[in-house]
Amino acid sequence: MKQRITSRSALTRLTIAAVFMALTIALCSFSIPVPGGHLYLCDIAICTAALLLDPFSAFVVGGVGAFLGDLIFYPLPMFVSLATHGLQAVAIALFARYVFKKKPKIASVLGLSLGLVILVAGYSLGRAFLYATPEYAILKLPYEILQGLIGAVLGYLLYWKTPLRKIYQNMIQN
Repeated sequence: MKQRITSRSALTRLTIAAVFMALTIALCSFSIPVPGGHLYLCDIAICTAALLLDPFSAFVVGGVGAFLGDLIFYPLPMFVSLATHGLQAVAIALFARYVFKKKPKIASVLGLSLGLVILVAGYSLGRAFLYATPEYAILKLPYEILQGLIGAVLGYLLYWKTPLRKIYQNMIQN
């Protein structure tokens, strides 16, 4: 059954995407110092938004939100963030919406897992290129995996174990 998108639901979707984008930008400013850099919390907002929103909106939240967060707080990797978090969010959103429709929790886990792989690979390659040293990327690898896992697990829990999903569905249907 195809859902009809009204101007009210389109405005609601846009507003929710904007809120998640602002949350992504804000969470780019919070970090936990680790050897070789920082562990950022923006993946929590990106993963949650990717499970909730369509792929394009997820790309805007993840890619553009992380890009703007980096532009404001630490501009060197902003293009790496745009590509990596954008692809991560699109992959999660596509899996959550179109793969295993009868088992959405499994689809979410698969999407989040693929998003984790994209995040780790993208930032590892980006760091090796930006800093011209693969050693730096390898040093940061365990923390990048941890950052992705934190984002994926908390995003999954926020989407499936809180009323967030039902609230969002009620908001876009009215």
